[in-house]
Amino acid sequence: MEYFVDKKSVVRKIWGKSDTVLFIFAGAAAEFALNKAVDWLYFTGKLPSDPLGRLFSTVGYARKIVFSSMDEANDAIDIMRKIHTGVEHKRGAAIPDWAYRDVLFMLIHYSIAAYELLERKLTDAEKEEVHNVFYRVGVRMGLEGLPSNYIEWLPVRNEHLNNDLKKSEYTNDLFKQYEKHLGTMRFMVLLEGQKTVVPERVKELLHFSDFSLLTPVVPMYKFSRMIKLDGLIKSILLPSDYKAQIKELDVYRV
Repeated sequence: MEYFVDKKSVVRKIWGKSDTVLFIFAGAAAEFALNKAVDWLYFTGKLPSDPLGRLFSTVGYARKIVFSSMDEANDAIDIMRKIHTGVEHKRGAAIPDWAYRDVLFMLIHYSIAAYELLERKLTDAEKEEVHNVFYRVGVRMGLEGLPSNYIEWLPVRNEHLNNDLKKSEYTNDLFKQYEKHLGTMRFMVLLEGQKTVVPERVKELLHFSDFSLLTPVVPMYKFSRMIKLDGLIKSILLPSDYKAQIKELDVYRV
């Protein structure tokens, strides 16, 4: 059977651990809030009313692509495109291609950043693997203007960061919703986690400092995984309503 992502690919390791996936979406949650097209996420009302639910919905699609056969992954991508096309018809406007590209670019960046934070530095070839997976997702969705390799992607990513982000009333509201649904303590952990993976442009717009309180904690967390205490830590830090979904994210165990 042919898989969308090779079974030996580092991409499966990245997306096969709950802590890595949670850091991916912690970073994406920050950058999403700044995107100039974030109003599209407000059009249906689903994101501000249930940001955590949207997180696990998105995770579900991403993981289906990463861990499924070629045909099943392509079906998942086609369903995603149809859902967005339906939203476009309801609003009477098209989501700009650059907004779709921004989402793919976030997945590339945060996949690499989260894994390197929690595991190890990726080789150039492994970074190319990450890029290639989401490049093929974009091609399947019919997007144009996608850099065909990781090296070409880097300057385009920087261009998008400089052109497509701004702090707005949506930014402020989304962070209020994050705090509302997570609670004050967990929200503070989210902010500190975001500082560890977001690019400088995002830090600048959100007025994040370069130092995160989680930076000295990460080595201790890595040790907790070795002695199997990471589950206890996650159960304390994460909302109880989502413990089952979070546990299901663990395909690869260290």
